[in-house]
Amino acid sequence: MTVHREWADKNYYADLGVSSSASAEDIKKAYRKLARENHPDKNPGDKAAEDRFKKAAEAYDVVGDAERRKEYDELKSMLRGGGFGGFGGGGGAGFPGGFRQTTEDFDVSDIFGQRGSRGSGGGFSEDGGLGDIFGGLFNRGGGPRHAARPTRGADVETEITLDFREAATGTTLPLQLSGEAPCNTCHGSGSKSGHPTTCPVCSGTGFTSENKGAFGFSAPCTHCGGSGEVITDPCPTCQGSGTVHRTRSITVRIPAGVIDGQKVRLAGQGEAGPNGKPAGDLFVTVHVRPDKVFTRSGDDLEITIPVSFAELALGDTVTVPTLDAPVKVKVPAGTPNGRTLRVRGRGVPKRGDAAGDLLVTVEATVPKNLDAAATSALRAYAQAEKESGFNPRAGWAGNA
Repeated sequence: MTVHREWADKNYYADLGVSSSASAEDIKKAYRKLARENHPDKNPGDKAAEDRFKKAAEAYDVVGDAERRKEYDELKSMLRGGGFGGFGGGGGAGFPGGFRQTTEDFDVSDIFGQRGSRGSGGGFSEDGGLGDIFGGLFNRGGGPRHAARPTRGADVETEITLDFREAATGTTLPLQLSGEAPCNTCHGSGSKSGHPTTCPVCSGTGFTSENKGAFGFSAPCTHCGGSGEVITDPCPTCQGSGTVHRTRSITVRIPAGVIDGQKVRLAGQGEAGPNGKPAGDLFVTVHVRPDKVFTRSGDDLEITIPVSFAELALGDTVTVPTLDAPVKVKVPAGTPNGRTLRVRGRGVPKRGDAAGDLLVTVEATVPKNLDAAATSALRAYAQAEKESGFNPRAGWAGNA
């Protein structure tokens, strides 16, 4: 399990207004409702609504994904119980509450905020906090402490801006990133020969044990920094780190239906891990430009189309643009101005589901200049309208 440090102080269920036992469908419905109500297009200039919109998007990005939701729930459960993955559980190594190594793949560097290298000091963390607590337990003698080496590369964050239609239909685009990448000379191993040596102190486990009376402690091996391996023939290019700083180009696939302010997580596209360890993740914050024709309400597209009075009164078929090919929409006879017509399945594509709908609002346009024939015909219609007894203000509240 990989734990993200920022999850620790977030309550994503509360941000969506659901319980932690809510079904995936209930979570999706809650997110869509919040996104609809707080979308910046519907609340221009409302910072509070924009913040609610972004919080809902961030929450759904985590608990709306089955795998990430499981990781998030496990982290919250461990924090409530006072355990920390491989260090929690059944109180092993002679200490109630647990300080024992397990075989579970737990990313210690993420939960304790550690990104330091061997010998940087500070227990598990360079910036104090929980690292200081654990560092004190593992270093009773007050001597220098050594941080465990990171088990993965650093996460990377970047931002992109997409056109409205690109965000709605999904797109692929190139990105240039600067950061740690695998060394081409040693292929990321850090070793000139390509074969790191098993640490002689911890025999490759990455941990050393110490017994003090009734208590037993397992701490990261200070000789290898917790990696279980040592470099005896460092690569001359990367000096044994396995990574070099360079600019690289990657192709990013943005899924259909992404909303303004949403973060897209690309696993394994962050900075390379040291000595062949897994890479971190890339988080892309997406900004969406407004469109001249369409607005969005959840997965529905909204469009206002100008029509004539005759088209509303007599009925007609009008051509309406969509995200791909135009569609024909029937305007029934007697349609009132401002009515919204629904076209099923021509809205924003959904992940693994049918697309939303296209909502077409008709708006009557009054001609500014009429020629003599049109004016005569319209006067004849107005007279006929009066003779038929039609009164557009019949029942109007202003008549009271």
